[in-house]
Amino acid sequence: MSLINTQVKPFKATAYHNGKFVPVSDADLKGKWSVVVFYPADFTFVCPTELGDLADTYAEFKKIDVEIYGVSTDTHFTHKAWHDASDTIKKVQYPLVGDPTATLARNFGVLIEEEGLALRGTFVINPEGIIKVLEVHDLGIGRDAKELLRKVQAAQYVATHAGEVCPASWKPGATTLKPSLDLVGKI
Repeated sequence: MSLINTQVKPFKATAYHNGKFVPVSDADLKGKWSVVVFYPADFTFVCPTELGDLADTYAEFKKIDVEIYGVSTDTHFTHKAWHDASDTIKKVQYPLVGDPTATLARNFGVLIEEEGLALRGTFVINPEGIIKVLEVHDLGIGRDAKELLRKVQAAQYVATHAGEVCPASWKPGATTLKPSLDLVGKI
């Protein structure tokens, strides 16, 4: 069963954020758009490239009132150690959430049970806590922050423009579609 259009399940966790350990819960995902990005593990290879890419694009997400949460099954202590050791991770200004019990990874359906690691899962969540975008990658396939930003912008547009949809490669300001009988077979 897909998690699209389902409510985020309740959770409580601890994140490393801006030099502090802070509580994070499902309540933090409400009231604004959120992106939850699962990755397999700290101190690995593809993960820092993804988190660094998100860090480089973070200001653009903030401009459209979106918070990003990076999540792995590591602890918040490990996130701090990685932040302190890696120049790439030092750029990260969004919360890095520890999920050592794998509760979040299970709730979002990305846990690799036999390894205790998360797949590369990306979830865009609307201000009501409803999952609107879900994408899951195998461990060796990295994601692109600019494409994620475009998907969030499209989700925000569709949420505020009833009856309109965003075609492939849509970007803010581009033409949208209004599905109707007259449009069938004309695209």
